[in-house]
Amino acid sequence: MRRGVRLALDWGDARIGVAACDPAGTLAYPVETVPGNRHSLDRIVALVGEYEPFEVVVGLPRSLSGGEGPAAIRIRGHAAALAERLGEVQVRLLDERLTTVSAARTLAQRGRSARQQRAVIDQVAAVTILEQALEAERRTGLPPGELLGEQGERGDQG
Repeated sequence: MRRGVRLALDWGDARIGVAACDPAGTLAYPVETVPGNRHSLDRIVALVGEYEPFEVVVGLPRSLSGGEGPAAIRIRGHAAALAERLGEVQVRLLDERLTTVSAARTLAQRGRSARQQRAVIDQVAAVTILEQALEAERRTGLPPGELLGEQGERGDQG
């Protein structure tokens, strides 16, 4: 298991959930929800500067069949722009099927109304993405997901 802080993003059109983990990769926790607007990338870059992760894991919304539709294409574009801005910090794409559904169910079970959930659901989804990435790395010994290159090109599949 590689050591170091990681950030995870659940990148939606309206909001971007952000989560982080401790350097040992033991505990993933919510950080904040970034509004989805023209300043989103600047805020995420600032969070990377604050948390100093060695990689950022971005949830890739595949269809249930595993295909990629318009949402996945949009996320690939955001992730490529982020990779270009971050330079040395790796950006990885990780299949995020059902993470938002899972996050909503978890919050509902804890007695949170749909209105209360909106503020934190994206953060919980980002935590779920990061937990999946950490578990995959613990299980396989390999970095999870797909690494983006310096210009956002497709890299390895893990």
